[in-house]
Amino acid sequence: MVIFLLPVYGEKVPEGRMRGSAMRGKNEPKIAKARELRKVENDAEEKLWHELRGRRLNGHKFVRQLPIGPYFADFACREANLVVEVDGSQHAGRSHDRYRDETMNANGWSILRVWHADVLTSRTNVLDTITAALDGRLDRKMIGVDVKFLPSDTSEQR
Repeated sequence: MVIFLLPVYGEKVPEGRMRGSAMRGKNEPKIAKARELRKVENDAEEKLWHELRGRRLNGHKFVRQLPIGPYFADFACREANLVVEVDGSQHAGRSHDRYRDETMNANGWSILRVWHADVLTSRTNVLDTITAALDGRLDRKMIGVDVKFLPSDTSEQR
């Protein structure tokens, strides 16, 4: 049995020793925002999450609405440093997405952007593309009509 001793009121806790509620204060706004975003996912995100959750896609663990810098990734696989974004028509040509992608890339994440409509109509193809990214078969920048893959800054150096 492991016992964690809580500091006496007013006692400073060493940085590496913070646990549980002592750590939550710093990240509470991001955690609350991520929970809020998970509640309002759209139908394509809901259907894709059904395929990704619980290690259903080749044993890879995904999470939803992961905070990365000031942004929240729709889906992220930490072990592969892969972010999957489901884009609707509002994302077509948005310069804001370029900055978002650059921030995530600079933080070591590869980004795969798929269209909302493709998740609904061609889910098998979308899952095959995600699997290719996870397996390393997508290893260089790819921008197409129906998909965009941006490897992280660190993966391009390999």
